[in-house]
Amino acid sequence: MTLYDRIASIYDPWSRSVTEDVEFYVEQALAAGGPVVELAVGTGRIAIPIAVAGIDVIGVDSSPAMLEVAHAAADEASVSERVDLRLGDLRDPPVPERVPLVICPFRSLLHMETEDEKLRALRAARNLLESGGSFVFDVFAPSREDIEETDGRWIEREPGIFERADWDEAARTLSLSVRSDDGAATTFGLHWLSAPEWLGLLDEAELEVEALYGWFNRRPYDGDEDMLFVTRRR
Repeated sequence: MTLYDRIASIYDPWSRSVTEDVEFYVEQALAAGGPVVELAVGTGRIAIPIAVAGIDVIGVDSSPAMLEVAHAAADEASVSERVDLRLGDLRDPPVPERVPLVICPFRSLLHMETEDEKLRALRAARNLLESGGSFVFDVFAPSREDIEETDGRWIEREPGIFERADWDEAARTLSLSVRSDDGAATTFGLHWLSAPEWLGLLDEAELEVEALYGWFNRRPYDGDEDMLFVTRRR
């Protein structure tokens, strides 16, 4: 059982308020055509809207329970024929196809604990791209204000669903715990880097940075908490 299997039943209610990234990734998919590979597809929060927009999606995730929810969501949206869900690790995705666009939304690369693991994931994404193809992903590095406001506190994110952030600034890790009144619970780690460190890894992975945004409205990155990279295969 993966960490996300434990909260698959509450993942969509927990992340209900996270909508700011959907339109951005749909626009990226429409511009690229298809198919699109989404790494860490989860319950299809991004993949389903892309499919509804008419673009085929290959979604990869390591959680069978999350994929089960995604299958149901694709059926409900009548886009099952456009959504190809595959069980696998984003560092070694089961995708022999080469595509014009790979995406990894919602900070999923931060689950990679070390720089070596992050580099392996970046290279795996690059290897899925056809010549000139794009890899787009978002990550974050927390602000001092965010850490002070949330550290060690249980916060009711949605009705009956609580989360707790335990920050370790020295190790640059976030231990995020999620629980619900119905007993679903898990804790997972996120491991952040600075923008210059990401740029160094992308260079090693032979991915050229075309844009670095500070938010999904495409404002330029200026030391912000959020980082949104648009890269192209060299």
